[in-house]
Amino acid sequence: MNEGDGVSEAPERGSRFGPLGTALVIIPTYDEAENIKSIVGRVRESVPEAHILVADDNSPDGTGKLADELAVVDDQVHVLHRTGKEGLGAAYLAGFRWGLERDYGVLIEMDADGSHQPEELPRLLTALGSADLVLGSRWVPGGRVVNWPKYREMISRGGSTYSRVLLDMPLKDITGGFRAFRRETLEGLGLNQVASQGYCFQVDLARRAVRAGYQVVEVPITFVERVYGDSKMSRDIFVEALWRVTAWGVTERFGKLLGPPGSDRGTVGK
Repeated sequence: MNEGDGVSEAPERGSRFGPLGTALVIIPTYDEAENIKSIVGRVRESVPEAHILVADDNSPDGTGKLADELAVVDDQVHVLHRTGKEGLGAAYLAGFRWGLERDYGVLIEMDADGSHQPEELPRLLTALGSADLVLGSRWVPGGRVVNWPKYREMISRGGSTYSRVLLDMPLKDITGGFRAFRRETLEGLGLNQVASQGYCFQVDLARRAVRAGYQVVEVPITFVERVYGDSKMSRDIFVEALWRVTAWGVTERFGKLLGPPGSDRGTVGK
């Protein structure tokens, strides 16, 4: 157990993977009025048994109101209205807490802009049958990106490579945000200690899962560049990710030099 991160060790291996239970797809939104109806419809068609939680950060373009209209006619669509734009990590943490309080068995991260294709959700859920956490990966064999400029691909690949090397984790796509968690996994990650925002949030949860000994599996996905709206990536998000990953890496390496490791490595499958 890594006490500094407040995570719990995973249960024993073997037959511990039980039924998944009902899935909750969490979709954070900020100014996604052009995308929200389409993405909700595609999720409902791809995994009809799943529920959807739109976590809206008080979008000025009326995304929250559109989500409310969808929820009125579909009792499997829910809306969490937040007071303002606080970052991707805060939105997901609020969504996780909402879902855990209502006993959902699986909690899924997915973007609102269509870059994460809902039609690939069944693949993630199938893999979760024998895993604790499934990452939709652009950088494993079979994964790819569509309509991205080369510089965006280089930044994404470079960020994953930097994080993987510095944190010594055998994951190919550590920054991606298309993920499926078992509820027990989230409960064991010490979410109350997670302070990272932006895309660094994804690195933080992945490293916590590996350090805690959870079974983490990557499955290939096709990541498609958004058609409508603007990307939420910013310089501040990039800088936060860089300094946090560097700080984690340096701290862990010094810890290894000064004493024995606190836990075994997590198991990563591909």
